[in-house]
Amino acid sequence: MCRSIKVLRAPKLKVTDEDVSAAALQFVRKVSGYRKPSKANQRAFETAVQEIALTTRRLLATLQP
Repeated sequence: MCRSIKVLRAPKLKVTDEDVSAAALQFVRKVSGYRKPSKANQRAFETAVQEIALTTRRLLATLQP
């Protein structure tokens, strides 16, 4: 689906908050169909990015090697 999102779980890979946020942003852009949402949708768009980034961090922290 989101081919430009890089794999964040790899041996010896240091994943930054920037990496996680960028992946979340790409995901929301793809799902919503918006590159940049209108003012009316800005809050929903930003909330989705934050929630997906948080869930991604949680997932990466709990995965076993």
